[in-house]
Amino acid sequence: QTSATRPFLNRIINGAMVISQAQAGASTTALDSYPVDRFKYEASQTSKLTWQQNAGSVTPPAGFTNYLGATSSSAYSITSSDFFIITQRIEGFNIADLDWGTANAKTVTLSFWVRSSLTGTFGGVFSNSAGNRSYPFTYTISAANTWEQKSVTIAGDTTGTWLTNNGSGITLRFGLGVGSTFSGTAGAWAGSALFSATGATSVVGTNGATFYLTGVQLEVGSTATSFDYRSYGTELALCQRYFELITDVTGQNAAFCDVYSNGANLASLTLTYKATKRAAPTAAVVGSFSTSNTSGSLNLQAGVQNFIAFYSVAGAGRVYWFNNANSGFSFSAEL
Repeated sequence: QTSATRPFLNRIINGAMVISQAQAGASTTALDSYPVDRFKYEASQTSKLTWQQNAGSVTPPAGFTNYLGATSSSAYSITSSDFFIITQRIEGFNIADLDWGTANAKTVTLSFWVRSSLTGTFGGVFSNSAGNRSYPFTYTISAANTWEQKSVTIAGDTTGTWLTNNGSGITLRFGLGVGSTFSGTAGAWAGSALFSATGATSVVGTNGATFYLTGVQLEVGSTATSFDYRSYGTELALCQRYFELITDVTGQNAAFCDVYSNGANLASLTLTYKATKRAAPTAAVVGSFSTSNTSGSLNLQAGVQNFIAFYSVAGAGRVYWFNNANSGFSFSAEL
């Protein structure tokens, strides 16, 4: 079955790693960054992994054009409290039908394509927002530098609290090096915060090691089905619920907007997002942003459907916002 017969079959957003709004395909080592949309890099140490969409320029598995790649920057020996993970938090509204935390909890299957320069047992975990229910899992990479498809089936949790609102419903993590404090026995639910399975391979333990991932799918049932492709526009809109850029993509230093200050010496601009946000987002200026009145100050007020930019000026008059070489605004409502 596909999404035509089972709407929103895949609960993962951007599982084919197609959308990269914040990074635009560039590499990053920053903690808490999104090398591709909806997949967040979280770690206990800086400068140990470099992430990039299509890192290493290898050929993706058949049917895919993009992947997410990580490269180890050194041979780092992890401590008990270390963790290096790539995470997607699935909104509660999108997993409400799974009935996790009840006697009717549904079984789900995770499938994905993975490629690494290392072989052996690798780990990941499912957990709730409170971090007091975790299910570590393992999978085996048999051949180095070869795309392999994996699937993991788990019985849904019949206990614990699993959010079904706009909070974090289910958190999926892939471990690239996790210490004993955050590792647990694979194949069983645990009442603690875990990030991977005990004994899993540490990618950060080998200098130059690579880990590539694509085709990530989470679906109801005990069998992995073919990847649920959505149109690019649909996938982008799903991503924009959590993060959106409003910029001048021409890079021509064109006027971003043209407003007139009223008698209260306040110029304002209201723009509507392309997608309603999960929650009121954090707004920020991106790049080199300027206005025609340099003596004023900018204040951004962001709601779930639109945002207002207020610019205080010294007297009434016309104010131009200039968008310099792809600069503009970003809005994050990530989980």
